[in-house]
Amino acid sequence: MEKSKRDSQAADVNESSTDLVLDGPSRPAWGNKLQYILAQVGFSVGLGNVWRFPYLCHQNGGGAFLFLYLILLVVMGIPLFFLELAAGQSIRQGSIGVWKHINPRLSGIGFASCLVCSLVSLYYNVIISWSLFYFGHSFQYPLPWQSCPSLSNETTEVTECLESSATTYFWYREALNITNSISESGGLDPTMTGCLLAAWVMVCLAMIKGIKSSGKVMYFSSIFPYVVLFCFLIRGLLLEGAWDGIRYMFIPKLEILVDTQVWRQAATQVFFALGLGFGSVIAYSSYNSRTNNCHFDAFLVSIINFLTSVFATLVVFAVLGFRANVLTRKCVQRNSLKVIDMIDNGVLNASLIPESLNFSIVSNKQYREWFDSARSELIPYHIQQCQLEQEMQKGVEGTGLAFIAFTEAITHFPASPFWSILFFLMLLNLGMSTMFGNMQGILTPLLDNFPSLSRRKSIFTAFCCMVGFIIGMIFTQRSGNYFVAMFDDYSATLPLILVVLFELIAVSWIYGADKFMDDIQAMIGHRPFVLYKYLWKFLCPSMMVALLLASLIRMCIKHPQYRAWNQQKAEEMMLEYPDWALAMMILLIVMACLPIPVVYIHQMIQDRLQRRAAYSACIYVRGDEPDEPNLPMNEEEVPGRNGYLKVEADEEELETAELLAGEDAFEMDDMSQDKKDDLSARV
Repeated sequence: MEKSKRDSQAADVNESSTDLVLDGPSRPAWGNKLQYILAQVGFSVGLGNVWRFPYLCHQNGGGAFLFLYLILLVVMGIPLFFLELAAGQSIRQGSIGVWKHINPRLSGIGFASCLVCSLVSLYYNVIISWSLFYFGHSFQYPLPWQSCPSLSNETTEVTECLESSATTYFWYREALNITNSISESGGLDPTMTGCLLAAWVMVCLAMIKGIKSSGKVMYFSSIFPYVVLFCFLIRGLLLEGAWDGIRYMFIPKLEILVDTQVWRQAATQVFFALGLGFGSVIAYSSYNSRTNNCHFDAFLVSIINFLTSVFATLVVFAVLGFRANVLTRKCVQRNSLKVIDMIDNGVLNASLIPESLNFSIVSNKQYREWFDSARSELIPYHIQQCQLEQEMQKGVEGTGLAFIAFTEAITHFPASPFWSILFFLMLLNLGMSTMFGNMQGILTPLLDNFPSLSRRKSIFTAFCCMVGFIIGMIFTQRSGNYFVAMFDDYSATLPLILVVLFELIAVSWIYGADKFMDDIQAMIGHRPFVLYKYLWKFLCPSMMVALLLASLIRMCIKHPQYRAWNQQKAEEMMLEYPDWALAMMILLIVMACLPIPVVYIHQMIQDRLQRRAAYSACIYVRGDEPDEPNLPMNEEEVPGRNGYLKVEADEEELETAELLAGEDAFEMDDMSQDKKDDLSARV
């Protein structure tokens, strides 16, 4: 009796899981668990952890932002990450196949993920090409961005460089050779085009054999950045001003917790940090065995991602603290010389400087205290305070953090070329490991759903990389940096929020949260916490809707702007996007979201047509003459009024017939009244 009860319970679990857990054909698999974890970590830990997270933490309250980010990671990030891991592992398909299996009308979710991955890959590989450019220029001493270049007569330095800085000039003029606005194309930059080609060749070689080749590359590309970050942390902590930067970084500003925009930025960063909605998490997980503990993996990868962000923030602000200290000291020296010159010329009173203060070797702290005491007499002569906080604010946003602020700090290191090589090699590996995930998010769904492509996997991979390079040349124009900013800000955020929202609806409401948890129990051997059910059904969808509305409102109330470099003024300026750029932005957003409704409507029409064809094939029409049975009948076998023979049926067959009749009645309810009347008349 006990045995039969256990067998019955096991049968119930298996029955509940057969709807989702498939026993499909053999599928490529990871070489080992470490390969898989490194792949997921490599994809989620990318360039955003090095420059976007530190910038957001710096701008939005330091330690308070970290606390807010951790809360959102626990209540939103980990549950969504776990959902994608479990769905991919159970169905063992890419993003298109997963949602198609749950409901064919939802396969547009997978196509949207694939399209967003394609758009992100186009500009992400351009950032890798920038890193390649800087990496190639790091093998010289002194570094080319360490000082301003001279004009042809070799006596005067370039004015644009003198009015900005050597690193800023090298980034905008030597690397990008940028135009003054997005409307000025300037033509293709041959050097950057060559770097982009090299970046796509590297991606193609790593991806051409699928996970067998990319998985082995992960051993280096995922681990090496941690080695470099640790080296930079040790070196940075030994520099003067490093602790000032770290202290400035983590001083909490609790007032930001009531700012809705800070919540929006924190939620968006959680979203991008874990790679939710791209389909890459699902693709990587689909190569696991079904007994893999994906619940543990969700926690492990999320925690590693968070700790990496904090670790990278420590490194960045230790180095930026040192840089700010150097810049503050230069400011003090410049202002000190100006004050002494004004005293010598009789403009300022000599009593302004105390006898105890040696102005030729004044420290940053001494200058700050002296300036506060003599502020009223100095301001009219445009002599400003030299503050560490002001210097920390300069050049810390986006790509400027890596290619301007950090490179400037490296020039002050002993053996600066060595540290420059390490830094840009780290950026290359961070970018490549994320790029591998993006490519898996594109290739895996397409190869799974189109068998003709899977038979030519290598050729298709090379073709995708070639198309990516050709389209990506829009970013190697002299105005290409402005297009990178546009794609980064607008091509992915809204579509990805919609994708994840529909993922939650598909799993929690269409397939069923309880049923999904049964499937997870069948895979990992235990049922997840019941809290996940309510997070997936209620809290996470509500947060997605709120995030979507906040992003839309922000776009509508504030005209989209971009940061442009003005060559004549040698400074950055905020410009509004022209009308054609706004149209392009809207097109990118609509194009990325369009597969969801288009595929739904297309599949709904196909279902209606198939149902109509099925009804047409099953209708029995009475002719003028009574139908004669083809098989011989016994005398007792008399046809019924409908022309069919009566048959004996046992109790089980009658129950089956009732179920089928119920399904027919359900389909009849969907039919229009005209069709019902027509069907009744024909019968």
